[in-house]
Amino acid sequence: MKLFVYCFREFDEKEAFDALKEKYCFEYDYSAEYPSHENAYLAAGYDAISFTPCTMDASLIDAFYELGVRYIAARSIGFDHIDLQHAEKIGMGVSHVSYEPDTVADYAILLMLMGCRKVSHILKRSELQDYSLQGKIGKDISDCTVGIIGSGKIGSTVIRHLSAFGCTLLACDVYENKELKDCCSYVSLDELFARSDIISLHALANAENHHLLNHAAFAKMKDGVMIINTARGKLIDTDALIANLLSGKVSFAGLDVLENEDGLYYYNRMGDCMDNPQMAYLRSMPNVVLTPHTAFYTTKVVRQMAEHVVTTMLDMEAGRENPLINVAARQ
Repeated sequence: MKLFVYCFREFDEKEAFDALKEKYCFEYDYSAEYPSHENAYLAAGYDAISFTPCTMDASLIDAFYELGVRYIAARSIGFDHIDLQHAEKIGMGVSHVSYEPDTVADYAILLMLMGCRKVSHILKRSELQDYSLQGKIGKDISDCTVGIIGSGKIGSTVIRHLSAFGCTLLACDVYENKELKDCCSYVSLDELFARSDIISLHALANAENHHLLNHAAFAKMKDGVMIINTARGKLIDTDALIANLLSGKVSFAGLDVLENEDGLYYYNRMGDCMDNPQMAYLRSMPNVVLTPHTAFYTTKVVRQMAEHVVTTMLDMEAGRENPLINVAARQ
């Protein structure tokens, strides 16, 4: 089997893939570039490709298929950036990765704590040697009601870890996790909006959840609500979020993901003129923390993601079942 890895990072992924090459006996090569029509030729003669989140539409899938690629092993959780319907139509196998949920769950809690204690604001003022107290007073997270939208692996881990803080915990999900009943109360989305001091998103970015937090949703929330998003940028209508930050309805936003982040996150854009007014607006606000899609980023997770890329690729080739495979290529 031969794998071509796009968006490759020599500084952290190479060690992992080199070790896996010896363990699973496959060949691989790589490019730091994101996959495109211009560089698709690099994968000619390879069985599979892998990449971090970026748009993989029907035309690009076709371009790789024509070059002989039969498997897409995405280095991300979820498939919202891949045209799965078209991949299935032409017989292109598609898989994604999984990793232990603690990493992202703890990062979400980190953002909550930063919001509660105004850490970003305090640090910025400290850089100017302003050590006064006025405007820095925070609140205890243990006094907050925290609403978790989506109680899958990451959302449920957030709930379990937060339970030690003494918060009142609410959850909303189509599928209720009975094991969480001692930690949280399942409520409707509207009730979660109305009662929560902090709302953390851990839902899938599908058509039904697009702009789950929009103007109508914000209107149902408490004044001064905090918004945390470590899931997908498409879950929030960014213009609506900005409007509610400006009005004071939202007191803090901790965002590890952002709408229209393609071409920004994971690139070094130092010195560039950024054509993203929404990001510029958010970055100007002292009550907003933007991190560039790094909630997942630990040594352990990088290794786990690389191994899932390889094992799902081999399982698709062998026709073996694997819960991480969404579309299996036709043999």
